[in-house]
Amino acid sequence: MTVLLLPSEARGHTVRRSALASHTLAGFTFAALLCAHAEPVFAGDMRAPAFSVKSVEGRAVRSSDYKNRPVIMDFWATWCAPCRASMPHLSSMQQRYAKSGLAVIGMSVDEMSPGQVKKYANGLGVKFTIAMANDEVLDAYGPIRSIPTTFFINRKGDVVRRVVGYIDAETMDGYVQEILP
Repeated sequence: MTVLLLPSEARGHTVRRSALASHTLAGFTFAALLCAHAEPVFAGDMRAPAFSVKSVEGRAVRSSDYKNRPVIMDFWATWCAPCRASMPHLSSMQQRYAKSGLAVIGMSVDEMSPGQVKKYANGLGVKFTIAMANDEVLDAYGPIRSIPTTFFINRKGDVVRRVVGYIDAETMDGYVQEILP
């Protein structure tokens, strides 16, 4: 398996949920600067790792639930401005390509309760599955050092792209087109 590191990811340590939650305003500013633009990385033949997490409603969300479906998996947090700006684009992709089987999963790295994350997501009008990332999924998809970090997974279960940072709607649509066939 090929490990892909972006220049911005080659520094520092792997971010854990507890570390993300302790960000102050300075940390928020640092994260916003890191996420100011997307840095796409082609993942090639990397297989999407299996995962099992809980949705903000408390139901199980497993990779096996999305077998033979294209998936966008977005790691995000409520305190991340670029993450918040991405939410409408992700919702639009979910609605636009639902008939093609697309599934969008938002993996919250927040330490707050699932109920609080759900309330926040509902306030943004999110129209896709929101789950709580655990250490296992962060390790499997990591290193997750900056958020948003978004994975585009094709129907075969291969990671086609890993993008760190904000993705504008037009670019995201192009990436979705790559995973739909």
